[in-house]
Amino acid sequence: MAEPTPIVFVVDDDVSVRESLELLMRCEGWQTETFSSAQEFLDRPPAFVPNCLILDVSLPGLSGLDLQERIGNHRGDTPIIFITGYGDIPTTVRAMKAGATEFLTKPFDVLLEAIRSALERSRIALLQQAELRRLQECYATLSVREQEVMALVVRGFLNKQVAGKLSISEITVKAHRGRVMQKMKAQSLAELVEMAARLDLRRAAKA
Repeated sequence: MAEPTPIVFVVDDDVSVRESLELLMRCEGWQTETFSSAQEFLDRPPAFVPNCLILDVSLPGLSGLDLQERIGNHRGDTPIIFITGYGDIPTTVRAMKAGATEFLTKPFDVLLEAIRSALERSRIALLQQAELRRLQECYATLSVREQEVMALVVRGFLNKQVAGKLSISEITVKAHRGRVMQKMKAQSLAELVEMAARLDLRRAAKA
């Protein structure tokens, strides 16, 4: 299956900048969607393909930094590349601390390189999100008892110890453990432990 075409979002109140960036992006073979304000971008549903956001710092209404704050953790698969006609150290520091990929001043000599890097980050983030959803779906198929067994096994307890903690036989523990491995599609205990870490089960078990 062919990979989806990445989308480069552009938020800038200068129509000439939007048009020039849109042309540049299309020449690179990327989809482009442009917005004249931060609110217009917020009204657009999240994209589930590799994407990034080219964002002007100074915008009418919500500023670029305000938009970055609004997005927060809700669009972690959308790296932000800030652009501005002028740059100052405090603004740059604030943007980078909040997770911006780049902060570029016009003209943008390294813009295409920054976009390629941001799109790759987005692609990896989307793959990680998809893998986490798959693990969550597998985990949801476990019975309550199987979840209990898994929680103890990944914390390093032996079958005999698990049996004692759950007041069941060791044979029953082995049966539950086998079903856990099968349902989670884990090939080894090490892989199951890694899955549990991704699902944050150890922290949940201690809470």
